[in-house]
Amino acid sequence: MEIASRLTDLTPSLTLAIDSKAKALRAEGVDVCGFGAGEPDMDTPEHIKAAAITALQNGFTKYTPSSGIPELRQAIADKFARDNKLEYKSSQIIVSTGAKQSCFNAIAAVVNPGDEVIIPAPFWLSYPEIVRLAGGTPVIIPTKQENDWKLTAEDFENAMTPRTKMVIINTPGNPTGSIYTKEELRALSEVAAEEDIYILSDEIYEKLTYDGAEHVSIGSLTPEAYDLTITVNGFSKAYAMTGWRVGYLAAPENVAKAIDSMQSHMTSNVCSFAQYGALAAITGDQQCVNDMRDEFDVRRQYMFDRLLKIHGITAVKPLGAFYVLANISALGLKSQNFSDRLLSKANVALVPGAAFGDDRTVRLSYATSLDIIKTGLDRIEEFCKSL
Repeated sequence: MEIASRLTDLTPSLTLAIDSKAKALRAEGVDVCGFGAGEPDMDTPEHIKAAAITALQNGFTKYTPSSGIPELRQAIADKFARDNKLEYKSSQIIVSTGAKQSCFNAIAAVVNPGDEVIIPAPFWLSYPEIVRLAGGTPVIIPTKQENDWKLTAEDFENAMTPRTKMVIINTPGNPTGSIYTKEELRALSEVAAEEDIYILSDEIYEKLTYDGAEHVSIGSLTPEAYDLTITVNGFSKAYAMTGWRVGYLAAPENVAKAIDSMQSHMTSNVCSFAQYGALAAITGDQQCVNDMRDEFDVRRQYMFDRLLKIHGITAVKPLGAFYVLANISALGLKSQNFSDRLLSKANVALVPGAAFGDDRTVRLSYATSLDIIKTGLDRIEEFCKSL
């Protein structure tokens, strides 16, 4: 029996594979410093867990509307108005099983077979695979380190063809940590508006910004951008809720309606009581987010400063998320070779940039303790000296 053709070229998630390998080595007693996983090492805040426990104890264990309980959808709409200057009705909000499903929903809802989707590289590794699953063609546009790994309006315009249906913008970015400015986003939105190209704006890291950097939602800039933008977000990163699998998107009414219908056949609904945890997260005291961001900031500063002291490594200081993208090209190794040798010789796990569309780089996550970061960077420094 043959596997469906749309799956034969699908590449498994390398970040999850590396994280699994690191955990397996730890289980064998190996002292591994893991910089691979994109999840906070903090626990979910207590008030969020308590809300889900209460919902569970109250018997809230049945099906919900496929796109989320009404009070959560309204709270998300209120959040968009408050935080992002985006006015949505609750009917334009779709709650899904994580921001990853929201990205899939957004792409599958508008991309037809043969349509092209522009993806700046380095990119979150699932974007091209999702586009392929939807029958579209990912068009990878390399960006430059000297431009903080960001797509320019000129890059966008040069990459467009009559088949271009969507462009993906991720700010703050994974794996780069870069944040697009309002001016940069406005220029990109103007190019999209000229040809009615959809914008998928992945804003899952919006709460994790540093050094006074401002997060701007591209859909808030002009009425034209609003009409073309599907904004994706979720609870995993800012609230340490990766395993809860609750994400969401906001979209033009017709797109949201189509996604609602599609999701009703795919997953029925997000876990019922997890939605009450998400409701507590988005409506409750946000000090937990501030505390987490402050801790990440300490780790970010330390990791970045140390990396720049290692011979052969350069990096752009990240202004968001919890990653540093390190350029290792001066060391004479491709990213996969570097990562494999680092894990086998120094017991340090990180993600090769080949997974993100740039083989000159590796991604290090600082969503782990400062002690692990210090030990891991010591090992990386010794490893680089040995090359």
